[in-house]
Amino acid sequence: MLELNEVFETNKMVSHENLDVRTITMGISLLDCCDSDLNTLCDNIYRKIVTSAKDLVRVGDEIGLEYGIPVINKRISVTPIAIVGSSACKTCDDFVKIAETLDKAAVEVGVNFIGGFSALVQKGMTPADEMLIRSLPKALSGTERICSSISLASTKTGIDMDAVKLMGTIVKEIAEATKDKDSNGCSKLVIFCNPADDNPFMAGAFHGVTEADRVINVGVSGPGVVKTAVSKVKGENFEVLCETIKKTAFKVTRVGQLVAKEASRKLNVPFGIVDLSLAPTPAVGDSIADIIHEMGIEYVGAPGTTAALAILNDQVKKGGVMASSYVGGLSGAFIPVTEDSSMAYAAEIGSLTIEKLEAMTCVCSVGLDMIAIPGDTTASTISGIIADEMAIGMINQKTTAVRLIPVVGKGVGDYAEFGGLFGRAPIMPVNKYSCEDFINRGGRIPAPIHSFKN
Repeated sequence: MLELNEVFETNKMVSHENLDVRTITMGISLLDCCDSDLNTLCDNIYRKIVTSAKDLVRVGDEIGLEYGIPVINKRISVTPIAIVGSSACKTCDDFVKIAETLDKAAVEVGVNFIGGFSALVQKGMTPADEMLIRSLPKALSGTERICSSISLASTKTGIDMDAVKLMGTIVKEIAEATKDKDSNGCSKLVIFCNPADDNPFMAGAFHGVTEADRVINVGVSGPGVVKTAVSKVKGENFEVLCETIKKTAFKVTRVGQLVAKEASRKLNVPFGIVDLSLAPTPAVGDSIADIIHEMGIEYVGAPGTTAALAILNDQVKKGGVMASSYVGGLSGAFIPVTEDSSMAYAAEIGSLTIEKLEAMTCVCSVGLDMIAIPGDTTASTISGIIADEMAIGMINQKTTAVRLIPVVGKGVGDYAEFGGLFGRAPIMPVNKYSCEDFINRGGRIPAPIHSFKN
């Protein structure tokens, strides 16, 4: 049982260190909405979401006021739509109609994003999977609140390289379809290896088919809190540093546990998990890069950065696991470039490169996240970068992801401006040499030998 005095301990964290509950996400199963008639399917989807989540925003706001803890976002994740729409959808435009229905439902209940316009194709694509993927340029450019994730790989199945090749082309098409907004449609698409079924964070959230009919998942974030704590032990040895991060993560996660249980009780929806991930924002002092700086790295990307991030990620997990009944999602540290002002500055001065970010992926929660690249980057190069990230996740038995934004009309030296949570960032250079012959091989990269554990 959580006591109110545990929340009082966090008052300073909230008022001075940017502690917040980043999101309360309601996962909703749409499996019982399936129908072979598209109009009936859309009606079922709209009705299920609006009925289930009608009080989500109100309850989130109430909890924020009651406990003095900012609850920034209220969101919804749904069953991967490629599954839900497989019987009814005969064309890409049919999937676009479902996206418009989801967008309409999101507006009706007042959430800022709805995730799950997704397909799981790590071992191959069904016709419905491929139609959904090919619908993405129109679906993401024609809606405001839809988020999509496509799973291309897993440790158990290997990497679907046909889907990797296709996604390079699709990312380029989404960029072109939203070029009037610095190609921001790509910011709503995450490409995964080993995705989590219970991730509350956008744009990668979807409601896994093994989940309950409805569930409440919470993501709590406190980079500013951890930065302040780390700054107080400057010069101390690694044991002190690790203990400090672990104890701070425990306190932050207790806040998430309280909010999750309260939301579950008030909405009469089962509590799922707390995601421990430290998620930055463009706000000053709310930065993963600043934590790494306080650990003794001049700028993120300098030698030692990967080791520092490994410490941060591991201690966050160790402290958080003890503080919550159920931990899930991704639970570590996000390293998006555009959403972290200090990360963006490191990229601007050349300390942080895509290659270094790829190395950091090996020890953090996600991967190449919210990276703006030149608009003339080829589809095969984008596919090659995706393949590299999928390989890291597959071999290391962890979640990895890619959110690349080829900004049409801009190149290295320019800035992409996304505004709000997505922030701004310099266009980062990519390797100029080709991998086209490799990508064109097609087929599937087999699962690694250590995947065979049955």
